[in-house]
Amino acid sequence: MNEVSNLALWPLVVYFIAILSLVLTMLGLSWLLGEHRTNAATNDPFESGVVSVGNAQSRISVDFYLIAIFFVIFDLETVFIFAWAIAFFELGWQGYFAMLVFVAVLVIALIYEWRSGALDWGIKTRTGLEASLKGSLEPALKPVASSEAS
Repeated sequence: MNEVSNLALWPLVVYFIAILSLVLTMLGLSWLLGEHRTNAATNDPFESGVVSVGNAQSRISVDFYLIAIFFVIFDLETVFIFAWAIAFFELGWQGYFAMLVFVAVLVIALIYEWRSGALDWGIKTRTGLEASLKGSLEPALKPVASSEAS
């Protein structure tokens, strides 16, 4: 019984040794044949052959994040629509009406995002907030007249 279990492991042992020797051979050849000169730019990070300039912690506008989140949300919902389309005949009319409700919610969400200005690029202004701030700060910001000062 012990000979049979040992015999079954031989292909795995041979495979492991072959992979290990292949990896060691590749590492050894790259070390032997590789370039051994070092200069200041060797350890600099780069992306696509372009040396990075500036700080990696730069601020990015929130618009990029909003668009990315909207893309992920609507992309995920297309996965649900494709799954429904594949099982269209099995789901029947009940599945059809459920998908109509699902798409209606998507359309309502898209209209809400569009109307609220979430999809607009550029400088965002909140007119209600600005008007309330102007109204509350106007008395404090009024210039003092010369007759009132004396």
